[in-house]
Amino acid sequence: MSEFTQEEKYIIEKLKENKGKLNYKQLQTLCQDEFEGVRLILKKLKEKGIVEYEGMIPGFSAEIELLRDNEI
Repeated sequence: MSEFTQEEKYIIEKLKENKGKLNYKQLQTLCQDEFEGVRLILKKLKEKGIVEYEGMIPGFSAEIELLRDNEI
């Protein structure tokens, strides 16, 4: 089981609260008061196989999908 940072856990929880899917812009808005660097955190989560989105780094219109959450 991987270790997750507080920011990664926060993003995963927000995705869970929204049935596993959020638009990048909505996710950015939810995270803006907590921390910066949402794109880089999403990139790390994608590399771990936790989330999926189109491309290497999500654009503003990207749909972020939670693939796995059983590790938290």
